[in-house]
Amino acid sequence: MEIWFIILVTLSMAALLKALINLLIPKKLVHNLPPGPFTIPIISNILWLFKSGQDLELILQSLHAKLGPLVTLHFGPRIAIFVSDRGLAYQTLVQNGAVFSDRPEAGPAGRIVSSNQHNINSAAYGPTWRLLRRNLTAQILHPSRVKAYSHARSWVLNILMDRLKSEAAKSGKPVIVMDHFRYGMFCLLVLMCFGDKLNENEIKEIQDVELRFLFNSSKLQVLNFWPSVTKIVFHKRWQEFLKLQQDKETVLVRLIRARKKAKEGGLRDVVLSYVDTLMDLELPEERRKVNEKEMVSLCSEFLIAGTDTTSTALQWVMANLVKYPHVQEKLFMEIKGVVGDGAMEVGEDELQRMPYLKAVILEGLRRHPPGHFVVPHAVTEEVVIDKYVIPKNAAVNFMVAEMGWDPKVWEDPMGFKPERFVSSNGEVVFDITGSKEIKMMPFGVGRRMCPGFGLAMLHLEYFVANLVLNFEWKAKDGDDVDLSEKQEFTMVMKNPLQAYISPRSK
Repeated sequence: MEIWFIILVTLSMAALLKALINLLIPKKLVHNLPPGPFTIPIISNILWLFKSGQDLELILQSLHAKLGPLVTLHFGPRIAIFVSDRGLAYQTLVQNGAVFSDRPEAGPAGRIVSSNQHNINSAAYGPTWRLLRRNLTAQILHPSRVKAYSHARSWVLNILMDRLKSEAAKSGKPVIVMDHFRYGMFCLLVLMCFGDKLNENEIKEIQDVELRFLFNSSKLQVLNFWPSVTKIVFHKRWQEFLKLQQDKETVLVRLIRARKKAKEGGLRDVVLSYVDTLMDLELPEERRKVNEKEMVSLCSEFLIAGTDTTSTALQWVMANLVKYPHVQEKLFMEIKGVVGDGAMEVGEDELQRMPYLKAVILEGLRRHPPGHFVVPHAVTEEVVIDKYVIPKNAAVNFMVAEMGWDPKVWEDPMGFKPERFVSSNGEVVFDITGSKEIKMMPFGVGRRMCPGFGLAMLHLEYFVANLVLNFEWKAKDGDDVDLSEKQEFTMVMKNPLQAYISPRSK
C-alpha cells in the first residue's frame, strides 16, 4: 500500500508540475480571451471537471450576467468558451460555419466510445464526417425511407398504448410514463437500426446496455483528461467504463453479424435498415470499409440520439398537457376535427393539417430543450468574435436553454404558451434550423445541426397526437405537476410525470 501511495503521489506531482509549467510558460500566449472567473491555476482547472452539467449551467448563468455573452473556462488543460447570445451563435455557427464546425480532439475514454472519433457526432470536420452524415441523411433519414417506416411507428404506438392501458387498469393509480416512453422509442429505433422486430427481452437487453452507459456518462468525463494520472487515480472507474463498453459491444456486434448473415442469405425485409447502409461504406481518408467497432459506435449513436432525447421531449410535452388541461383540450379538439369521430389513430398525412399540434411541440422544445448545451464545437483557426480571440482548437459551446428563454424574443419565456407560434391566419411558420435567425436551437444550428431533427419532429407529433386522441391525461389529486429539472444524459423531470390515464369514449 505504501509503495502504491508513493507512486500515486509522484505521478500526481509530475502531472501538476507539467500543467504548472504549461500555464506559466505557454508555447504560445493567448491574448484577449473572453473573460472568465477568477481561478487558482491548476486547482480551479481540475475542480471544473467535477461539476455536473446542471451545476455548471447555473454557474455560467451567473458568469454571463456579470461578464457578458462570452465566458472562458479551463477544463483541465483545455480552453472552453461558452456563448449565451443568440446573435453571436448565429455569427459563429451560420455565418462562420466552416470555422466553427470541427470537434475537439477526444480524450482516451471518448476515443474508445466513438471508435477513434468515427461517428457523426465526434468526427472531425472533413471527408469522413461528410460521408457518415450523408449516408445517414440520404439513406435511412431520406423522406421516402422515413415514410416506409410508418408501419413501424404504428406497431410501436400499439405497444405503447397497450402498456399504458394495462398499467392504468391494473393499479388504478397514476402511471409513471417515462419508462414506457423510453421503451417505445427503443422498439422503434432498434427496428430502424437492425431491420427486425426483436422480442421484448432482446429490446430490453439493448436498452439496458445503452442506458447503463448513458447514466454513467457523467462519471466518465474526468477519464478524458490526463490519462497517465486518471488511469491510476480512477482505476476502478476505468475498469467499470471498459466493462460497460464491452457489454455494449457484445450485444450490438451480435445483432450486426446477424443482420449481415441475413443480408448475405437474401433479405426478406423490404425496408433498408441503418446497419445495411454501413456494411459496404468505404471511408474516404483511409480507403477501407467501416469495421465492426465503428459500426457499434454508429449504431449506438443512432439509438441514443433517437430514443433518449425524443422520450425526454415527449415526457416534457405530456407533462405540460397535464399541467394545463385547457391546452390539452384545445389540442384534442383540433385532432378530432381532422380525423373525425370514431378514429382510432392519427395518420401521418393528417399531422400536416394540425398547426396547433406543431405549436405544442415547438413550445415544448423551446421551454424544455432535452439538451441545455450542444455537443462542443472546435474552431479550425484563430478567429475574433465580438472583439475577443477564440484560439485555434478551443472548444466552443452554446447555452441552448438560455436562448430559448430570452425575454427579448419571447414574452413570458418561462410560460407554456403554444399560441405564440400560431400566426394570425392560424398557420405555424417557424424555421427551427436557424438559417436566417436564431430564436431557439434545440437541435443545434449550422453544419453540425442534428441530422435527425425532421425524424424527431415527426415522432413527437405522431405520438403526442395519438396519445391525446386515445387518452385523457389528468394530474394526480392535488398535484400541480412539478416541472423541476434534473441533469442525466438529457435534462429530465426531477420528479417523473405521474398521470391518471383514461381511454376516451369514441
